[in-house]
Amino acid sequence: MPQRAEPGTTGAFARKGRDYFAKVVDAEDVGRLDAEKDGLAALEATRTVRTPGFVEQGASGERAWLLLEWLDLVPLGAASGAALGTALAALHRIPQQRFGWARANFIGGSPQPNGWSDDWLAFWREKRLMAQLRLAAKHRLPSRMIDRGERLASDCEAFFRNYAPAKSMLHGDLWSGNASALPDGTPVIFDPAVYVGDREADLAMTTLFGGFPRDFDAAYAAAWPPDDGYRVRRDFYNIYHLLNHANLFAGSYVRQAQDAIERSLSEAG
Repeated sequence: MPQRAEPGTTGAFARKGRDYFAKVVDAEDVGRLDAEKDGLAALEATRTVRTPGFVEQGASGERAWLLLEWLDLVPLGAASGAALGTALAALHRIPQQRFGWARANFIGGSPQPNGWSDDWLAFWREKRLMAQLRLAAKHRLPSRMIDRGERLASDCEAFFRNYAPAKSMLHGDLWSGNASALPDGTPVIFDPAVYVGDREADLAMTTLFGGFPRDFDAAYAAAWPPDDGYRVRRDFYNIYHLLNHANLFAGSYVRQAQDAIERSLSEAG
């Protein structure tokens, strides 16, 4: 067990002369660690993009922990950002059978329901948009935002009239805080919320919360350009993450989510 680790801890721990990255949670929250291990294993199996290697998972008394390989990470730069764009396109191109995922997992601190579906729009509407709107109602966020979000869920077919997304494995929570690089420039991604979906949902999130280097966008587009209509769908997909932040942190994210819903409703006509 990691020494002196309290629930909620993340950081470096040493064992037998080696350093590891550890996450420690209350034993009742072990499902979070199970989901992270599952997601990292799924990404690693594709051999397209580097992830921290699994070392050990365990529990003792009131604590559970996940030990991962320790990596010396640096921020993404031009070259490593471009390498990540190429790697992400390769990940997205691997054929998948159905949308969804076999188990529920987590998007930040919120539960992320999954299950399998042959209908992408139905999956996104129910498991992503409506799931967050139900959380918003539970948290007593503004009723107008919830009502307008439900209207958008009903009207969002407009974004898919001439677009049928491929089934791609997604990182699921791909903002700039969940991607870095090794000193040699190899990109690394971590903290996944993996599922099979529209690749544009991953691409959309890379534009939120600080964004990625421009070289990332250029390299991804060179490998697999986004389809016509991506800009509108990008803003639609990012409502999920803005709602999640509103549910987790409230504050200015509530207004951002409200504004994004109104813009998408306007685009939907």
